[in-house]
Amino acid sequence: MESLQLSPSDFVALVNQTLEFAYPSVVIEGELSNFRVSKNRWVYFDLKDDYSSVKFFGTVYNLPGPLEEGMTLRVTGSPRLHPLYGFSVNVQTISLAGEGTIKKAFDLLLKKLTLEGLFEEGRKRLLPYPPERIGLITSGESAAYADFVKIINARFRGLKIEHADVQVQGEPAARQIVRAIEYFNSLGEPPEVLVIIRGGGSADDLQTFNTEIVTRAVAASRIPTLVAIGHEVDTSLAELAADLRGSTPSNAAELLVPDRSQLLRELKAIRVEMGRLLSAPVQSGKKDLKTQGDSLKQLVERLLDNEQEELNYSKKLLELLNPQNILKRGYAVVRSGKKVVRRSKDVVKGQALEILLADGNINAKVQ
Repeated sequence: MESLQLSPSDFVALVNQTLEFAYPSVVIEGELSNFRVSKNRWVYFDLKDDYSSVKFFGTVYNLPGPLEEGMTLRVTGSPRLHPLYGFSVNVQTISLAGEGTIKKAFDLLLKKLTLEGLFEEGRKRLLPYPPERIGLITSGESAAYADFVKIINARFRGLKIEHADVQVQGEPAARQIVRAIEYFNSLGEPPEVLVIIRGGGSADDLQTFNTEIVTRAVAASRIPTLVAIGHEVDTSLAELAADLRGSTPSNAAELLVPDRSQLLRELKAIRVEMGRLLSAPVQSGKKDLKTQGDSLKQLVERLLDNEQEELNYSKKLLELLNPQNILKRGYAVVRSGKKVVRRSKDVVKGQALEILLADGNINAKVQ
């Protein structure tokens, strides 16, 4: 069979075309080695086993968090032959594999974010209690979703819950959760609290909530956050970054709203106790009020008598000063126009005058 003669460029193009058709995406799991970051953007590393090593190329945005040599990674990517640098796999996603690696990655990221102050208590905000509007981020098909909604409705009705349906494990989960957080934060009228939940699982199942992008998104949310991941013994980095942590999805619902039935029972007990406490003072107060009432009545009667005497005196004084009564005693008022004439030198011969008497007026002229 005659060999196919190709130029280097043609060969690279043919190989990439074949790889793209036969292996558009592969998943490779192996031990991390030769890890390096160039210009704070480009990532280069190898995955190896006992017999082989494969080169990888990606960006820092592909990283799930800090990595160390020897970790076991599961990388999804596209095999490519570079025209100058040879064969490598272009990274699409990176996930941690194996409990030892997951634990080591958790510790590395915990240390890094702790130094940044991402988990400090001073950053925590109080959640409204109870909130009227809740943004819920979880899988709509999960038991966590069903438990949360059931308990919320049983404890306190009338709340508005807006649900963002996302995957809570697997490669797309972290990006979906981050987009959901960003969506709620972009709303003109965002919910009062953001709740992120999922049920329990293995360390690998819960790894999404220990990734750097999800943890930072929770910490950066301008909406107060409540995160409850896994069982009571599980603690994720996303929970540490949240304003409030719930031990389970059911506990998250209990932390958000009071138990209406319990509230009614407590209010009834308070009312009974208040009635008991007020009963004795009321009885004693009745006697005091009666005594004070009698004293007050006597005081008011004395004041009224004094006021009546003052009124009678003022009435007599007004009668004495009434001009009409003065006129009846023989006096008269002389006016020139609108002015009262008080002295004889204030008038001249021929001046018209008006004389006011008790029973009428007389018009006169000065002679």
